[in-house]
Amino acid sequence: MTRTLLTNGKIRTLNPCQPTASAVAIKDGVFEAVGTDSEIMKLKDNDSQVIDLKKHTVIPGLNDSHLHVIRGGLHYNMELRWEGVPSLADALRMLKEQALRTPAPQWVRVVGGWSEFQFAERRMPTLDEINAAAPDTPVFILHLYDRALLNGAALKAAGITKETRDPPGGVVYRDRRGNPSGMLIAEPSALILYSTLAKGPTLSFEDQINSSRHFQRELNRLGVTSAIDAGGGGQNYPDDYKVIEELHKRGEMTMRIAYNLFAQKPGSEFDDFKRWTKMVKPGDGDAMLRMNGAGENLVWSAADFENFLQPRPRLAEDMDSELEKVTRLLVEHRWPFRLHATYDESISRFLNVFEKVNKDIPFDGLRFIIDHAETIRPHNIERIRALGGGIAIQHRMAFQGEYFVERYGATEAELTPPITEMLATGLPVGAGTDATRVASFNPWVSLYWMSTGKTLGGLTLYPESRRLDREKALYLYTKGSAWFSGEHEAKGAIAVGEYADLAVLSADYFSVPDEDIKAITSVLTVVDGNIVHGNRDFKTLAPPLPPASPDWSPVRSYSTLRHDVDIPRNIASHSSLKHGHHHHFCVSKSSSEPFWGPLGCGCFAF
Repeated sequence: MTRTLLTNGKIRTLNPCQPTASAVAIKDGVFEAVGTDSEIMKLKDNDSQVIDLKKHTVIPGLNDSHLHVIRGGLHYNMELRWEGVPSLADALRMLKEQALRTPAPQWVRVVGGWSEFQFAERRMPTLDEINAAAPDTPVFILHLYDRALLNGAALKAAGITKETRDPPGGVVYRDRRGNPSGMLIAEPSALILYSTLAKGPTLSFEDQINSSRHFQRELNRLGVTSAIDAGGGGQNYPDDYKVIEELHKRGEMTMRIAYNLFAQKPGSEFDDFKRWTKMVKPGDGDAMLRMNGAGENLVWSAADFENFLQPRPRLAEDMDSELEKVTRLLVEHRWPFRLHATYDESISRFLNVFEKVNKDIPFDGLRFIIDHAETIRPHNIERIRALGGGIAIQHRMAFQGEYFVERYGATEAELTPPITEMLATGLPVGAGTDATRVASFNPWVSLYWMSTGKTLGGLTLYPESRRLDREKALYLYTKGSAWFSGEHEAKGAIAVGEYADLAVLSADYFSVPDEDIKAITSVLTVVDGNIVHGNRDFKTLAPPLPPASPDWSPVRSYSTLRHDVDIPRNIASHSSLKHGHHHHFCVSKSSSEPFWGPLGCGCFAF
């Protein structure tokens, strides 16, 4: 295999035995040597490829420890992304343009990854604005875990009428005459949002292949080379894994994926996992696509969505027995597992179950993950450590920290999540995004959040003592995340013998001003020793990628815009937090007022 030599760089290896270097040699998919230019050039032979890094900063490839990448790939080409769009006016213009090019019966979908606090106007779009932008094409806009906005055409396409009943845990908001307004509210369950989204048309198999390739390439552009897929609602095994398996078979994957299996139907979770233990086992696959274990949903009764516009959800009384039954099955079969857990109160009950099972069937090094853990407290951190688990954190507070402060206060927000306390115990901690339906998949927003303590809207959540220095934040996104797929000895550092996964950055992450972190991309991304993305000085090295399909895909029109536009800098923190009053984010089903009417503040008005 041809040897590749990368020279003249500023390499931050994250290898404590050799923290920096200027050159690397890559052969057979791993780092063959790491050192100075002169040392590495001694390995050059007639077949070697030599790439001048032109003094760019180089880091290990980023690894998102909680990303819904397989499901996201199936839909990516259908979605209009508002990541980084600086104003609501721009977002509405994009919406109008996309509605005109989207053929019936397809929908225009804006599915997560944005916050109203990123907009210069600092507000949500109104239903009137959405209907004016797209009077005839169905539009579905998802906002975090708390609501969806539908225009009139989407209400009709989804079959939502005056006679439609509110589902458990959700509200169809209505006008004074009882007609659906276009607002769907999670109260607190997000199932009303996702079940409605699922009514939209899907792509053909070949378009899903193309869509998944484009999504992976977009992640490569951001320096992501690995992800641990956390399953997801509507992601059934094995049917919804045929696309990623076909990509793997064709050799068209451009990032490493370790995937978890997610229980799909309330009441049949145990049967699902029992069936799956006979079909597949952790470790099946290879270094590019491999099975990782169970979760993030083990039983539906344990779901505690972090909708900070609503009170903390109360878990069902039978949750403990249901979770225990599934946990016993997984531990007996030595399946690593992960569990969605937002609140400390929920985590206490989950750990009670895990400790009970551990007494009968010792975990004995079996890897398990608590996902999210925004309000976990020291006692439960220690319990996780004692059982041999880890915590995967995400930057969800960067998108809804303002809401958390409104409900629980700034002091409580300082500990949400308590990353420094987790690290102080020696607990494995990995970083990620929880994209694609809530937060953005952009890892640089996460790294910005961890190192500055700020939301997208500029609100400072954490004092300096609770922020991570940039190298520690990067460590969580590389070597830290590798633990969660059992690959911490194989990747996460630029070190001899580890996977040759790296990103050459557009700017020096370690020295740029804080607000510039969010705009960093990769100009050259390498996975398994192969170049999977190139831009700027390295554009000619970029491998070919077919155009996004179908031809009306928003990716064709707006991918370049997203690459060039960044969230506006130096936005002041949310005005209501400065002028001293408080919103009460509550909705009465019987209210005759528009959704935001009871709030008494113009800064959130439609």
